[in-house]
Amino acid sequence: MISSPLLYLLTLVLLVAVISLVEQKGRLKFFKYIPAVVLIYIFSMVFASLGLFEQNEAIDTVYENTKKYLLPAMLFLMLLQVDTRDFFKLGKSLLIAYALAVFSIVFGFIAVSWAFSFDADMAGAFGALSGSWSGGMANMVAVGTALGVSQEAFGYALIVDSVNYTIWIMFLLFLTPFAHYFNSFTASHEQMQKLANIRYISEVGSKRYLFLLLLSFLVAFSVNFAAYSGFEIFNYTTTTVILATALGILGSFTKLKTMNGASSTGSAMLYMLIALIGSKALFENFSGVGVYVFAGFCILVIHTLIMVIGAKVFKLDLFSIAVASLANIGGVASASILAATYNKSLVGVGVLMAVMGFIIGTFVGLAVGNILIWMAN
Repeated sequence: MISSPLLYLLTLVLLVAVISLVEQKGRLKFFKYIPAVVLIYIFSMVFASLGLFEQNEAIDTVYENTKKYLLPAMLFLMLLQVDTRDFFKLGKSLLIAYALAVFSIVFGFIAVSWAFSFDADMAGAFGALSGSWSGGMANMVAVGTALGVSQEAFGYALIVDSVNYTIWIMFLLFLTPFAHYFNSFTASHEQMQKLANIRYISEVGSKRYLFLLLLSFLVAFSVNFAAYSGFEIFNYTTTTVILATALGILGSFTKLKTMNGASSTGSAMLYMLIALIGSKALFENFSGVGVYVFAGFCILVIHTLIMVIGAKVFKLDLFSIAVASLANIGGVASASILAATYNKSLVGVGVLMAVMGFIIGTFVGLAVGNILIWMAN
């Protein structure tokens, strides 16, 4: 049994490093269905459930402090390379499709939470999930932490995310060959050549890991100091999350956005945060997860109905609504893959929609989470 805080952290770092290395170097198809973040959470939870980590005050303290500083540092780095100006060049049809996707997801979470009568903790967990389904895993962690979601409830949300996301991406890829029939139904007109001109900032040049690490932790200490000094937005953690998000967005308008390494460094921090959360979860607390997976499926059904109705009203093509949907629910990688199945030159469209989620995902999740908790109470 590990009782040393330092050894506890080193074990989690080793776990993250091994799984990340296998994912990057192993080229296993397995990771297309079970993402590395889910495996990291599962193995961390297995270690905790087997009693590998002693639950003592020293480990609890290092757990809380690591999360407190790692979370804002990760958010800052993840947002550095998001250029909001490019997003508004997508064109009217894609902007409408994106707005419909966000609205339908938010409405779906509120409707399903009311129908299933979630308690306050699960309401917060689904609020965190809404952060993921309007942004990404980083937003999910940020929202879940800000709302004070328990490790067990967060684990439920992570399972719901993984299962429903896998089903959703397979369904959207399956629909690709039938785009012509859908476009005839909505009387839409595709604008592929126009959309192909949209660009996306990619990481080029030498990696500046050390500088980015120092800068991100300077941001983390600064926002925690601001929250500690009495400046609060709802609560301490929400304050650090919002301030770090704002600083990341501001940084994206400077030369910092051209520095290579921000995304990979932020991803490493995200993996470590997932490992930390998993280390406080136990197997015996996960009975009845099927109900929550079904609830997630119901959200997708509501989302689909609203998207199809919106496509008919606004004459949107299948490409626009499918990529807008997956950019929210899946993220950069999956949205890019789906866009490429229509036309390889449209990969940038999927990327731009997905990276926009990094900006709004935290705010959407916080708003939805607070509404769901209010409903539960």
